[in-house]
Formats: sequence, structure tokens, C-alpha cells
Amino acid sequence: MSDLDQRIAEMVAVARSVVTYHGDPEKRAAMDALYGRFVRPGGLAFDIGSHVGDRVASFRRLGARVVALEPQPGPAGVIARLFEGDAGVALRQAACGASAGEITLKVNTANPTVTTASAAFVASAAGAGGWEGQVWDREITVPCLTLDGLIADHGVPDFVKIDVEGFEADVLAGLSRPIPALSFEFTTIQRDVAFACLDRLAALGPYRFDVALGESQQMTFGSAIDRQAMAAHIADLPHEANSGDVYAVLVKG
Repeated sequence: MSDLDQRIAEMVAVARSVVTYHGDPEKRAAMDALYGRFVRPGGLAFDIGSHVGDRVASFRRLGARVVALEPQPGPAGVIARLFEGDAGVALRQAACGASAGEITLKVNTANPTVTTASAAFVASAAGAGGWEGQVWDREITVPCLTLDGLIADHGVPDFVKIDVEGFEADVLAGLSRPIPALSFEFTTIQRDVAFACLDRLAALGPYRFDVALGESQQMTFGSAIDRQAMAAHIADLPHEANSGDVYAVLVKG
């Protein structure tokens, strides 16, 4: 693929993502209802792995300030245009990990939503049902920040959304203090990453959990469960469940 063909393919994929993630009013309403449990007017949310900013938009509709991290130039450009002039959105074109510096992303040109910093994620997807045809066809080097660094720069968030395609445990390794609430994505091709995230959160503080599968925006349990129960639930999910987001809330007092 020539450089021009690659740029065109990236533009088409990003445009498709904008329509998919911003175009459905029912999905927006469901998203706002879900995140409204964690995000309040005047609060602060971090969106780690913002892609084309649908969660950023939800957090803003809910009245929160947002720090958005998106390392890919195309999606980051979309966020910059969508929220141009909005002082409530701070866009950082960077990845997030265990330590600050630089990191290499494996880019999926045709489907940038699954671009990743995790070689293990790419290896797990190879040959897995539901992941057929996914190709990570180039690499880019990008800045890497940490959650601790973002907190130092912007303050303690009320909520952090982490969606970084198999790199979630590395992101949490860069957090040294409990925060009120967060979510992390998991996949059934890498359940070990979800277990590592649960272990990290248990080490940080007394968290309780719920989960929403896919893009349902619907909690599975409706009441918080402990780390062991959540790990057992993820272990028992069929492969076809594919992915979801675990929501963690810090137990007060």
C-alpha cells in the first residue's frame, strides 16, 4: 500500500468511526445515563484512549471537564475539531502507560479503534474467532504519559475511562493512589489482562465492581460485587461475549 493509499484508508476508517460512535441518539442517551452515575457537573473525567471522542462528548454533556488522551493523529484530529474552542476539553495526543517517555503503537489502518501498544494483544487476536481479518500493518512512536502524571497536571478525576486494547493493566500500573471510580475494557481473548487490572485495583483500595458487555451501556449486575466474583464472572463468559467494560467504584469509609 502506498503512502497515499494508506492515508486515504485511514481517513475513511476514521470517518466511519465518527458516524458509528457519534451518530446514534439512542446510544448517546444510554451512554449519558450510564456515565451519569460517575460524572457530575463541574467534575473531572479522564478519557484514556479517546478514539473519536464519543465518551468525551458524553462527559461534556454531563457537565464535566475532560482530559482526553488519544495518540493516533487521525482520531486526535477529529477530537480537536469537534471540541475546538471548548475550554472544558484538554486534548493530549499521547498514550498512557506504566512510565512516562515514548511508546510504540501497532496501528490497524483499516480499524484504528483496535490500534494497540500491546504486542500480546495482537498475538492473542491472531486466529481468534471474531477477530478475523484484523491487520496491524504499521507502527508509530508516540509520547507516553502516566495517570499519576495526569493527576499532577490536572487534578484528581472523579472518573477515568480506560480503553486501550490490551494495555489496560499497564495504564493502571502508572497509578499509585485510589481514585473514586473508573472503567477498564477487557476482551475474552485476553482475560489475564482483566485479572491483572482487578488485582491492581485491589492493591490500591477497597473497590467493588460491575460490568457492561460490548456497547450495551447496561450494567450486568446492577449492584457492586467483589473482586473474586468479578474475576469468576469474566472467566465464565463465553468467547463470543468478546469484550466489555468493568466499572470499579471505591468504597467509602
